[in-house]
Amino acid sequence: MQRTRPPFRCDHVGSLLRPANLMRARAEHARGGIDADALRAVEDEAITDVVKKQENVGLPCVTDGEFRRAYFHLDFLQQLDGVSVTGDISANANAKSSDDGFTPPKLSVTGKLAHARNIQVTDYEYLAAQSRAMPKVSIPSPTMVHFRGGRAAIDIEAYPELDAFFEDLAQCYRDEIAALHGAGCRYIQLDDTNLAYLCDPDMRAAAAERGDDPNELPHRYAELINAALEGKPDDLTVGVHLCRGNYRSTWFAQGSYEPVADVLFNELNVDAYFLEYDDERSGDFAPLRFVPKGKDVVLGLVSSKLEALETRDELAKRIDEAAQYVPLEQLCLSPQCGFSSTAEGNEITEDVQWAKLERVVETAEQVWK
Repeated sequence: MQRTRPPFRCDHVGSLLRPANLMRARAEHARGGIDADALRAVEDEAITDVVKKQENVGLPCVTDGEFRRAYFHLDFLQQLDGVSVTGDISANANAKSSDDGFTPPKLSVTGKLAHARNIQVTDYEYLAAQSRAMPKVSIPSPTMVHFRGGRAAIDIEAYPELDAFFEDLAQCYRDEIAALHGAGCRYIQLDDTNLAYLCDPDMRAAAAERGDDPNELPHRYAELINAALEGKPDDLTVGVHLCRGNYRSTWFAQGSYEPVADVLFNELNVDAYFLEYDDERSGDFAPLRFVPKGKDVVLGLVSSKLEALETRDELAKRIDEAAQYVPLEQLCLSPQCGFSSTAEGNEITEDVQWAKLERVVETAEQVWK
């Protein structure tokens, strides 16, 4: 049975493949051929269209596909005072760097953090006006400002002590969440790569090499996210998506959720967890034994990276396997990640994207009829 409050039995992570005309408009804007207002008009039209498509496949919540962003995180975080992009970080051997030179951008804190302006409110208001389905806003987790650079990426003069950095960062998020709620938003998703990266032995080792304790970081990140959500209204649902990397159908991290499971499910004050479970990279469902009553897990069983369309029966079987560790009524279904965490998008077609989202809806109807 479908729910009236998120997460929904059939849900999705948020980003969608950008249509060709939108990509052309973004390129033209970058060259100076059209101004920001002209680009926004193209974005508006594309978002109106993609919302209708989400409704047509039966999704009970809609997003703007992140059509106004180039990256799932940078476009948001760069609007905070004190945050800058200062270079790239090395990608793993699975990345596309061998053929297009891509490496993930690195964020640095170059001054005192402040929420000087509302970031997503206008975008939310446009999305909400396009549909009677529930609009969902996806924003990057606050941990994205810390993990990849650590202490070395945070200006020592602005923040000689990290406690003040975390306090200011949490306040930025409280301000944005309050503004979104005031505009009517009731469903927010935090996109977090870092708790997932701390499942990967190589990335745990890299964190230790730069002076961070990979066993302590999950606790610190839970404290940060909890502080960001302090005072969250009861009618606001907040979920967190643990992403293992998503650029042109590649990934950056692997490993069971076991190293972070207890902290993730019992220290983090969110309502739902969107977990990647599309293949063996994520391990088995055993870490779900830590999920307490009152929290939901959205199983990311449908690949947003590969064209092969999963069958309803194989998805239902995997849901049953997960239900051995957490009750079925606390489970939902979604793709494992977004289809376009960066503007380039994953290497599948739009037809496949919509077929996969429709398969999520069909399977949910079969399992929770």
